[in-house]
Amino acid sequence: MNVITKQLCRSAKSHPSIRTERRYIVLHRARDYHHCLKELKSSGITPVKTIESLRLICCHIDRSTKWNAIHNNSRVAYVGRDHIVKAHGLKQAQSKDTIIKARIPWNIRRVLAPPVWKASNQGSNIKLGIIDTGIARHPDLKIAGGVNTINGKSFHDDNGHGTHVAGIAAATGHQKIYGIAPKVSLYAVKVLDATGSGYITDIVEGINWCLANGIKIMNMSFGSTADSKLLKDTIRRARKQGAVMIASAGNSGHFFRQIDAPARYPETIAVAATTIKNRVAFFSSRGSGIDIAAPGVNILSTWLKGTYRRESGTSMSSPHVTGAAALLRGIKPNLSATKLILRLTKNALRIPGGVSAVGNGLLQVAPAARSLSCKKRLVQRH
Repeated sequence: MNVITKQLCRSAKSHPSIRTERRYIVLHRARDYHHCLKELKSSGITPVKTIESLRLICCHIDRSTKWNAIHNNSRVAYVGRDHIVKAHGLKQAQSKDTIIKARIPWNIRRVLAPPVWKASNQGSNIKLGIIDTGIARHPDLKIAGGVNTINGKSFHDDNGHGTHVAGIAAATGHQKIYGIAPKVSLYAVKVLDATGSGYITDIVEGINWCLANGIKIMNMSFGSTADSKLLKDTIRRARKQGAVMIASAGNSGHFFRQIDAPARYPETIAVAATTIKNRVAFFSSRGSGIDIAAPGVNILSTWLKGTYRRESGTSMSSPHVTGAAALLRGIKPNLSATKLILRLTKNALRIPGGVSAVGNGLLQVAPAARSLSCKKRLVQRH
């Protein structure tokens, strides 16, 4: 038994307690990975999570464990705390008179998505992953599939956040409202629990699942102030494979002068929130790395039990950009992630607030899509 396996078997616990924390180890060699699993099983320890493709093992570990020897071991790629991230939605009081008068909400019109629908066929055949709390069944949502990386069970939404995010990106208009890209192939990637919280390893597994299933546009409406090399490298690898990764900036306002991870990683599109008056929302995080802004205040979208709800947060802003990415690839499927991001940022509407608050400005889908295809003409829908 090598030093890595000895340390894991000595420190890992069968159940979580106040004396434990979730930690992961990623090994370079498959042989070491399988050896560790075998010895843990012999010791009566079942890991919280294993990801064979990454050679990752996550366990409940005694907080007093010293990791220096393992961290510096040449067989180890990573050792880290399995940090918790939280959804970037803001709960707010709901009025009982939520009457939906318009099938295309103001925020969808504001970013000029409808003019692109004909040329893009509303994002038809483009796969879009909502990495969140899951997605609930809803008459205005068509779910193509999904996964639950928390426990392998249903990807059904038990919080509401993921369903709301999904509606902004892809509500079909079959009953009451449209999202940005109504005909995308929508996938529920449940990595956050009923409280809207989740672990880095669950998120990493969700991203890998998307890549394995050809999903190259992913929305991440969550974040953490803590950094994670594992998550950063996973996102970097996804970007190299052509994925467009969109992340909400956070809801810390101007008090904490840094946007959350993963939005602050350069491989993502970091999205801030704006109001109906095209001003930065008071809660929207400020700091270096914001790329673009989109509506995020009082946004009407799909909710649990077939209902609709208004929510605020940078969580609501991010899926506008996610849907926009699907529309652009609906026009030109082989459009690279780099060129797609440049089109979105360069064609944004300049609004007050400055780069640290709104990045390049307010998302404008129609100008970004213009000239992508000479065979398809953008038209204005009223």
